[in-house]
Amino acid sequence: MTEFDGLPVLRSPVAIAAFEGWNDAADASTAAVEHLEQVWQAREISTIDPEDFYDFQVSRPTITMAEGETRKIEWPTTRFTVASPPGADRDVVLIRGIEPSMRWRTFCEQVLEVCHSLEINRIVLLGALLADVPYTRPLPISGSATDSDMADKYKVVPTRYDGPTGIVGVLHEAAGRAELEALSFWVHVPHYANNPPCPKATLALLGRLEDVLDLPVPMAELAEEADEWEKRVRAAAEQDAELGEYVRELEERVGDEGIQPLTGDEIASEFEKYLRRRGGSAGPTAGSW
Repeated sequence: MTEFDGLPVLRSPVAIAAFEGWNDAADASTAAVEHLEQVWQAREISTIDPEDFYDFQVSRPTITMAEGETRKIEWPTTRFTVASPPGADRDVVLIRGIEPSMRWRTFCEQVLEVCHSLEINRIVLLGALLADVPYTRPLPISGSATDSDMADKYKVVPTRYDGPTGIVGVLHEAAGRAELEALSFWVHVPHYANNPPCPKATLALLGRLEDVLDLPVPMAELAEEADEWEKRVRAAAEQDAELGEYVRELEERVGDEGIQPLTGDEIASEFEKYLRRRGGSAGPTAGSW
């Protein structure tokens, strides 16, 4: 990558964004972006000046000691980092910040201006919400897309929510008006187990990102953390008869609703994508005979 006017020239970049606050139940969505920053060793390329967007009495800056004596202030802001996943032919821009306190439209304009400067043509927005869902099942993910074909391709389950929205919803709408493809995924976090972190919810979002990026994401440690999280919630449900009964009611309510068996072609397609992401050969698929 070469530098031009302070920003790198990237290879067919796609952006992934998440924001702390109202949009981020159990910190699940920002944890997904932070996970990608770490496993792909992303480097910072830009930030948004927080002065016009944050109430510093709500989102306070923090002060730390540097080199034993120098005091350094970290201001709440939105940071842009870029990652070049191993073996990929594209770069990924990771956007992580705090939901702004004011001037949301101007904030979105600035985010999209950076995206335009980096020649990004698609942004994937992540969110997490509290819901009546059993922790024992795969956590549902709903969302929206600016293009119906894209929604079909990535099997976006449309949300039927009407009501107050957060910066994820506002940025999604602004991206569409700016003719930037936008895709949103919201994971449903069990409201009775909403203390952060919720690695099972983060893992669910990363699974959807693998589909969109068609890239493998290292997730072994996170999968172990999700298993430990589920064991802790199960232990709590076993000790609290009322909670245990409630979870059983949720399981009965969900049942097998919406779960359809995959066809042979669909199974082969999913297996082929899995192998391709990890550098293997899929071989013949069902329907290719």
